[in-house]
Amino acid sequence: MKLEKSIKTAFWAGALATSASVAFAADGPPDEVTEWVFQPAFDQTDAGWDNGLIPWVEAVEEATQGTVKIRVEPAGALVSGAEAFSAAAAGQTDGYAGWGSVYGGDMPEGMLAFGMAMGANNTEEAWEVMWGNPDYRVGDIVQEAAHARNLHWAGWTNQGPNAMFTKFRVEKMEDLEGHKMRAGGPQAIFHSTMGGAPVSMNGGEIYTAIKLGTIEGTYWDTGGIDDMSFQEVIDYAIMPGWNPAQHQEIFINLQSWNALTDWQREQIDGIFEETYFETSRMHAEGVEEALQILRDAGGEVIMLSDEEVARMREKSIAEVWPQVAAASKGNAKGVEIYKKFLDDKAAGN
Repeated sequence: MKLEKSIKTAFWAGALATSASVAFAADGPPDEVTEWVFQPAFDQTDAGWDNGLIPWVEAVEEATQGTVKIRVEPAGALVSGAEAFSAAAAGQTDGYAGWGSVYGGDMPEGMLAFGMAMGANNTEEAWEVMWGNPDYRVGDIVQEAAHARNLHWAGWTNQGPNAMFTKFRVEKMEDLEGHKMRAGGPQAIFHSTMGGAPVSMNGGEIYTAIKLGTIEGTYWDTGGIDDMSFQEVIDYAIMPGWNPAQHQEIFINLQSWNALTDWQREQIDGIFEETYFETSRMHAEGVEEALQILRDAGGEVIMLSDEEVARMREKSIAEVWPQVAAASKGNAKGVEIYKKFLDDKAAGN
């Protein structure tokens, strides 16, 4: 009996030691280095490269003390930009960055993260409705949808206003009627609702299409217009934008995410908020620079009146938002939360 008791004591002592060792390892960086490959839906020319994805990658590597290293390949290096989201979901790559999950085509709930038509006005409001205020938390809806598609939402940045860049003047929403403009996903919903004719095309085709007169303008993130040299072919930027706070998201393949230690996942989740505000600040600086480049090229920045913005917001909530809500149950729930957010804001809550 004494021998049996001694063996049991030794067994439990060893088990406790092992548990203590595992717990200790979970409290700090592991010995092994995890190497990931990301491919976003864009290349180095997009403002989201230097001002969004790369700062997040650097923050991840620093937060994990070098135990997670990420190599970023431009769109087309591994798969096309349009295939990048599904490649990350399938595990062909470890991660992806892009807009509204390819404007909502691959994941309708991505439109909630991209930003609603005439919804949040700035970075702070977007954070409040998506993550910051427990009364809203639209981000939880997007995260649930991401997990259902074998992805984990791990990064976010406000690229500034997504606006209209045109060959024609726009001072009221009726001025868009009948005009052909490049617009995808939620942009197309907005443009068609305003009476315009949305045209779908790849980003690399827009410049030539405007120059040839095939289209009369495009919807684009304001800070990226000079990256695309749009100031050479358009005459007007219409502000504050149909989506005053357009966002870009970063997703990690769920198997790659789950393969990390608890400590590594906590470190990466821990930088979500700080990288959001820092990269959003970087994008905001790019917006002012891009608008000045347009002015220097002879273009004009048109600021819509407060009355016209209110008209566009009213029409968007009444006619655009229901189309977003119809895309999925998650979208429907998110749209209702967005409405509550705007109602609370109007009431001064």
